[in-house]
Amino acid sequence: MGNLMGSLKYKDPSTVEECDSTWVTDSEDDTYEGEEAEGSFSGCPGPSGPRRCGEQSDSFPQFGDTAESSIKMKRSFHAAKDLYKYRHSYPNYKEPRQPNEYCNLRFYLNKIPLVPDGIYIEEILSKWKGDYDKLEHNHTYIQWLFPLREQGLNFYAQELTQDEIKEFLNMREAKRRFLLAYTIMLDFFGIKLLDKNGNVARAANWQDRFQHLNESQHNYLRITRILKSLGELGFEAFKLPLVRLLLQEALLEGTLPNMRHSALEYFVYTVRARSQRRGLLRFAQRLYQPPENFIWGPPKRRRLPGVGVKGSRMEAAAAADRSVSQTTPPVQGRPSSPKGEKAMGSRSAEGPREGGPTGVH
Repeated sequence: MGNLMGSLKYKDPSTVEECDSTWVTDSEDDTYEGEEAEGSFSGCPGPSGPRRCGEQSDSFPQFGDTAESSIKMKRSFHAAKDLYKYRHSYPNYKEPRQPNEYCNLRFYLNKIPLVPDGIYIEEILSKWKGDYDKLEHNHTYIQWLFPLREQGLNFYAQELTQDEIKEFLNMREAKRRFLLAYTIMLDFFGIKLLDKNGNVARAANWQDRFQHLNESQHNYLRITRILKSLGELGFEAFKLPLVRLLLQEALLEGTLPNMRHSALEYFVYTVRARSQRRGLLRFAQRLYQPPENFIWGPPKRRRLPGVGVKGSRMEAAAAADRSVSQTTPPVQGRPSSPKGEKAMGSRSAEGPREGGPTGVH
């Protein structure tokens, strides 16, 4: 029923603006989008301190690339639509009519091995931590460790279903192992989990691992998958601390310069709460260079030529009055109407808003 209602409520987006409701309102509403359609997510906002798996590499200019200032930046519709569908719990996704065998849950209960490698979860948890070569070069485990309601590159791994997610959330053993798998991947990236709230920080090995992560960009696809899976399996609150740390390293510290576009196009938009996305984007905008290329902020209002960003409405109205008086002389014998001039100036100062979001998302 959830999918049926979702498909009736949501229209398939056709533009980036339709995919992104981050700036649709100024209210700090922490309600997760898609909650009414699915009603299956119970995470809470994380503490203050975001690409579809297997598709497209990050080909945008790197941090500090002087050529970037001359390139017209443009947001990826592919990324925006992918994360739109995720945040809305895949409104047009049709789950199998027959219940599956809950392979993802059974794997996390250590009852079946991952396919095709034949490895059980307990072996991964006990032996793979710190084995960075194996974690880097094996490309079949990530779909099993971090399942999603979408198909990945390992076609032996089954997609999650809503019923399986509900069962998973009721299994303490499965959730415990999921968190251990998360800590193994964080360590692989050079990050450590600090507490049960999801707070993270640099690990002792951060310098070597960040250098590897900056150069091995296919891991950005893995990070997107991990963030999505956190939200599917009850750990939505863990996203915010991780995304903020990665933004800080990419934009402020300069340790992960190649990651900054993936962080802004993908990582941020895995976060379901609009207010949290806004906070992350405001944080990023303060750090982004060159600032004129930051394209993830709120839609800008049109301004009259010569009126600065900090110009007041009165300044804009005065500029409009001067423009009108220079081009349209008053009719002789009748004084011009101050009230009419004020109204005209007000309209010119405000202007229509450009291309804002058109739907809830």
